[in-house]
Amino acid sequence: MSDLKKRFDKAVSDVKTLKEDPDNATKLELYALFKQASIGDVEGKRPGFTDMVGRAKFDAWAAFKGTAPDAAMKQYADLVNGLLKG
Repeated sequence: MSDLKKRFDKAVSDVKTLKEDPDNATKLELYALFKQASIGDVEGKRPGFTDMVGRAKFDAWAAFKGTAPDAAMKQYADLVNGLLKG
């Protein structure tokens, strides 16, 4: 397992131990980076306007379209580490 993958996996578990709940924008960024790192580019149709949460998640993930999984892993780990340091 690569060092980056280990760092990413540690960040995934560390995010659950945050003392303060991140704001919604940060949560969406974490979600999007995790999905981009794990699955790749978002696919499918954008949810309709009645599904505001689904639409926000889709849009956040779509913002990282084309980002390499390794780059998304690094960004995710860096963001979590920044949140842990407060």
